[in-house]
Amino acid sequence: MPPIPESPALDNLLVDPATWADEQTIHEYLTWLRGNDPVRYLEPEGYEPFWAITRYADIKEIEQNKTGFINDPRPTLAPKIITEAMQQLMGRKHLVRSLVQMDDPDHAKYRMLTQGWFMGSNLRKLQTRVDELATKYIDRLVELDGECDFVKDVAIWYPLRVVMSILGVPEEDEPLMMKLTQELFGSSDPDVQRSFEITDFAQVVKDFEGYFAALTAERRANPRDDVASIIANAKIDGKPIPELEANGYYIIVATAGHDTTSSSMAGGLLALLEHPDEFAKLRGDPDTYLPSAIDEMIRWVTPVRHFMRTATADYTLRGSNINAGDSVILWYPSANRDEDVFADPFQFKVDRKDAKQLAFGFGAHVCLGQHLARMEMTSLYRELLRRVDHIELAGEPRYVQSTFVGGLKSLPIRYRMR
Repeated sequence: MPPIPESPALDNLLVDPATWADEQTIHEYLTWLRGNDPVRYLEPEGYEPFWAITRYADIKEIEQNKTGFINDPRPTLAPKIITEAMQQLMGRKHLVRSLVQMDDPDHAKYRMLTQGWFMGSNLRKLQTRVDELATKYIDRLVELDGECDFVKDVAIWYPLRVVMSILGVPEEDEPLMMKLTQELFGSSDPDVQRSFEITDFAQVVKDFEGYFAALTAERRANPRDDVASIIANAKIDGKPIPELEANGYYIIVATAGHDTTSSSMAGGLLALLEHPDEFAKLRGDPDTYLPSAIDEMIRWVTPVRHFMRTATADYTLRGSNINAGDSVILWYPSANRDEDVFADPFQFKVDRKDAKQLAFGFGAHVCLGQHLARMEMTSLYRELLRRVDHIELAGEPRYVQSTFVGGLKSLPIRYRMR
């Protein structure tokens, strides 16, 4: 491992989106932090200070302490200039108010509105549709005739179609949803950001809100069997859901509901290509290894890089005194490479069973869509393993520059169908 930069250089590098587009470098920094400074106070330039939490056990400890560490007022990392500008431009504390920004009692009430859609019996009803879509997107490989960009041609569109079907967004509006999602989550990436202007980032949110305001009006007039109808007609404490919270709900389902899954799907394929022995093992017995392989792909990629919490009271963690009002950042990719928890954490193993990965979070805020994500990935990979005879890299994989949600933005492949 090369020398680790000293503070403040390391602090600044850890919040630089470009660092997170370099998998080797960011994991070298996180590995060093786990071993040398697992509860580290960071003071990067242009940001309010915070504690960096890198160990699996510590992240779980904070996640399950929902009264001692709360989401509001700082659920994600943002430069001071951005938060101040958003306050001026939007006239409110948060760009949106979704489950991510909420604590109890609101969090529990809002979560229950749609929880049933992403659980048990309802997912079983969706299985046939998900399988049909998986077949459709492997058919696309046939149409592309042996070479494509797996991210841009397959991985981003398949989970988008699934979640938009659930939400109730028509297929013709999916390119708009994709564009806005990439501009929101990739706002620091020059390939997908709308511009370098802060006002344009606020406009992305306003564009989402304008679209969903129209969808709300339509679903109130003509309710259907979809999540949009639930949100549009929801009541909290006997009153209609406020507009800010309704828009936040739409946005979190419409963005996180597909972007993280596509990242795990694409990153999982790259991991298989980089570990041919594991790929051969999976091909040889997909019925046995596919469930654990899917979870290993999710661990390997960990598309949500962080969430933040703020302490409500003084708290001691590994001998460090976190004061009431201090914020902590939970770096999930670090937790999912923790040497105390995972045997050979930098080895991709399709039969890994040593620990439960934390890519979906833990505790009260665990991801609502985790079971749907596994279902989608399982359906696509089952079809891919059945119909694709050979795959290899056909170019350099590239990653999104983002400290929040990210993964591959390009994965050129060459392949041969059976």
